[in-house]
Amino acid sequence: MKELISELVQYMDRLTPMDGVHSMAIPELYFRRQSQQSRPVYSSSHPSLYIVVQGSKTVELAEEKYNVDPGSYLVSPVHLPVIGQITQASPSHPYLSLQLTFDPDLLLDISKTSSPSKKMTTERGILLNSSTSDLLKAVLRLVELLDTPTDIEMLAPLIVKEIFYRVLQGEKGELLKQFAVIGSYAQCISEAIQWIRNHYSEPLIIEELAKTVKMSPRSLHRHFKKVTAMSPLQYQKIIRLQTARRLLLTENLDAANAGFRVGYESPSQFNREYARLFGRPPIRDIHDLREFSFKNIHT
Repeated sequence: MKELISELVQYMDRLTPMDGVHSMAIPELYFRRQSQQSRPVYSSSHPSLYIVVQGSKTVELAEEKYNVDPGSYLVSPVHLPVIGQITQASPSHPYLSLQLTFDPDLLLDISKTSSPSKKMTTERGILLNSSTSDLLKAVLRLVELLDTPTDIEMLAPLIVKEIFYRVLQGEKGELLKQFAVIGSYAQCISEAIQWIRNHYSEPLIIEELAKTVKMSPRSLHRHFKKVTAMSPLQYQKIIRLQTARRLLLTENLDAANAGFRVGYESPSQFNREYARLFGRPPIRDIHDLREFSFKNIHT
C-alpha cells in the first residue's frame, strides 16, 4: 500500500508543477496540489471518487465530518453541498489528491454483472472507506496512461470501470449499490436531487417533487434526509446560497440582484440566510474572499 501511494505521489508531483486543480488528458481525471492549508471551501460535490495521496483534508456534510488521509478514499454518487478544508499541506510536503468523476449509470452497468445487492436500505450519499491494494493498483494504471496518450481512448474506460468495480466490491460497497437499483429509494432521491439542482430558483413544493419521483411526501422527506443529512428545502437553500456566492464573485452583482437570480424575493431574507451560512453578510464576505485570494497570489 505504501509503495503504491508513493508511486502515485511521484506521478502527481511531476504532473502538477503549481498549486491548483489540474485537468488531465483523461477527461474524468483531475489532480489537485496545494502547498498550504486552506480556508473552508463551500462547494457542491459531483459524483466522484476522491483519493488523497499526501496531506489530509476534511469534508463536512451538514453536521458530519469526514477526515480523508492517504490510504482512504471518499466517494459520492450524488451531488452534495459540502465544506472542504485542506488541513495538512506545506511547500515541502504539498497536499496531493485525485478526483475521478463518473456518471452514476456506471454503477448500474457494473451492478448488472456483479453480485446483487443484499440490502434495500437508504444510506448517506457519501462514503469514506479504506483503500485496498487492488483499488490503488487500478488507479495507478490509470495514472500511468498519462505517459502513453495513444492508449487512453481504448484503455481508460476499462480501467475506470475496474476502479469502480473495486469500490463496489469494497467493505461498504453495498451502500453505493442502492443508488444503482432502479426504483430503490436511494435512486429516487438521486432523481429528486437532480430535479432540485435543475430548478433551484423556483419555489419547491414537496408534494409536486414527491409526485415527480414517484414517492409519497413523507417518504421523500425521510429518505432525502438519510441520503443528504438535510431536508429538501434545506438542500435547495444551500444550493441557492452557494450559487449566489459564485455570482457575486464572478459577475460583480450586488446582493439584491444575486438574491433575486437564485430565487429570493426578499433581500433582507437573502442577506440573513447568507450570513447564517457563510458567517458574514454578502458584500463583506465577497470583499474578504477577494482580499484573501489577492494576498495568496502575491505571497
